[in-house]
Amino acid sequence: MNVCVTALGPTEDAEVDPRFGRCAYFVFFNLHTRVVEAVKNPNVEASGGAGIQSAQLVASKAAIVVTGHLGPNAFKTLNAAGISMFTGATGTVKEAVAAYEAG
Repeated sequence: MNVCVTALGPTEDAEVDPRFGRCAYFVFFNLHTRVVEAVKNPNVEASGGAGIQSAQLVASKAAIVVTGHLGPNAFKTLNAAGISMFTGATGTVKEAVAAYEAG
């Protein structure tokens, strides 16, 4: 199962990006294999609809999202796709994943 954490950089040591739709990177962390994959967010510079487009990208690769904040359009899109969402994340990607795993 993949967890997607919004991040300022492409590694698990990067800080969590508080934004979802316009975050710098999506870091996908597989909870079973511990494999990390980073995807540069193509929607950073979008003139509109960044939250929806980012949610569609993430929904195709993860079952869980951990971020600082979700806008209403991103929330609706992720919710419709059945993605679990956790907001208020801070620290590094590694710390955010550990906090999710700890409950």
